[in-house]
Formats: sequence, structure tokens, C-alpha cells
Amino acid sequence: MRTMVAVLVAGAAVLSCGVVLGAHHSFSSEYDGTKTFKVNGVVSKVEWTNPHVRFYVDVAEQDGKVTTWNMEIASPSALARNGWSSRTLKVGDKITVEGYSGKVVATRGNAKSVTLADGRSLFAGAADDPDAAPPDARQ
Repeated sequence: MRTMVAVLVAGAAVLSCGVVLGAHHSFSSEYDGTKTFKVNGVVSKVEWTNPHVRFYVDVAEQDGKVTTWNMEIASPSALARNGWSSRTLKVGDKITVEGYSGKVVATRGNAKSVTLADGRSLFAGAADDPDAAPPDARQ
């Protein structure tokens, strides 16, 4: 009986891992690696969660209309290795973001760098980004 329970628990664990892994996406499924953007704006929200950190930037257009951009960056652990913490971006911070445009939603982006108002530039690329490795780590 114990063996049967152990087999069922192991099987359930394997199946649940497949569901989680299947939910993850590749860079190229959502972003266009040939189409870049650069926006200046104000951070309106930060979501420091797995599998990717997201932040939202309110960008003032030339006509005065404010558009909110949805930015995706690497995982919290990858960002921590690049000098980020959950307090690096705060609501109200003025920033410049460079990255790759979303394939479907024009105001969705994969940020590869974020420049803070004090001039500090932080690497932010996701793992699948072809330019994601810092310059000293590229081949």
C-alpha cells in the first residue's frame, strides 16, 4: 500500500512539473528581436515575482496622452546577480527603458536595459534575449 501511495505522489509531482514548465514561454514567442524601442517615463507599478519581474511605465506621448507600457525583465534571482533588488525600481521613479517590442501588443516590451534618473544603467535582459549576456560574457 505504501508503495502505491509513493508511486501516485511521484507521478503527481512529475505531472505538475510539466504543467509549470509548459506555462513558461520563449523570448521569440512574444517579442520581436529585430524591433527595438526606447521610452522615457515614470514607473507606475512593479511586480517582483517569478518567473519574470514586470514593471509598468507611464509614458507621455507628444499629444499629452499617457500610455502605460508593460515591461518584462529577467527573474528576481537573475536580476539580483546583476545588482538589482526589489527596491531598485520604485513607483514614481523617472527612467529610460530600452528593449524589444512585443509582437502583438505595441506597448508591451522586453526590457534589456533600464537607466535611472541618476544615470545608473542596469542590465535587465531576459535569458532568451540574444543580447542578454553582459558584454564581458558574450563570445
